[in-house]
Amino acid sequence: MTKLFSILAIFCLTMSLSISAQEAKQIATNASDAISMDAMEMTSTLNIYDKKGNVRIRTVSNASKTFGDVSKTIIKFISPADVKGTGMLIYDYKSKDDDMWVYLPSLKKTRRIVSSQKAASFMGSEFSNSDMSKPNIENFNYKNIGTETINGNACYKIEAECKTSDISKIEKFSKKISYIEKQNFLTYKTDFYNKEGVLFKTIQISDYKKQSDGKYQAFKMTASNHKTSRKSVIIIDSFNSNSLLKESDFTTSQLEK
Repeated sequence: MTKLFSILAIFCLTMSLSISAQEAKQIATNASDAISMDAMEMTSTLNIYDKKGNVRIRTVSNASKTFGDVSKTIIKFISPADVKGTGMLIYDYKSKDDDMWVYLPSLKKTRRIVSSQKAASFMGSEFSNSDMSKPNIENFNYKNIGTETINGNACYKIEAECKTSDISKIEKFSKKISYIEKQNFLTYKTDFYNKEGVLFKTIQISDYKKQSDGKYQAFKMTASNHKTSRKSVIIIDSFNSNSLLKESDFTTSQLEK
């Protein structure tokens, strides 16, 4: 009878952990859905600070639209002159890894961003190329590790651990912990940890505004590098949750114009 109770206890614990993981994954999914718009256009300012507080300022245009099961995004730098015309094209798929391309005016050439480069710096900032697109939910194992209040908002603490070492190598982190508000599933902060379990980067997200379609857009994002003491801030200057752009506007040929 004691052995039977032990088996039942192990079974119940396993089921509880499984349910907890499913709930954590659903919270992460809800957080992704809360900010997923069918179309948008915006301009923003990217401020890149070094450890002494010196700043480089970039003006950026960004447009995104969903076509079938893929969300396509085109990003172009407007100023200053040394980066004007530089652009990035992203095809964000639901069931497979993203496709990314970058155009460099100085080379007059578009090149594909391979998997090993997706975690590289986005134009010298503390944001990565992969921060410019939605993460693939299926690449991680999820766990709800508690709650915490961020700026007066009660948040779930959702840990997302890379499922495989290959994914970890591509992402350049072993796990991340996101602080997701309980009511509207808005993510206010994400901490990134290396393979040794050391925190090396934090992205803070704020100034959310609800759009006409019920989705939310954050108007300020700050990425802080805890190793180098550098940080980068994106502030959205104008935003439109509608877009008249066609699918033909999201191509490498358009990226080069």
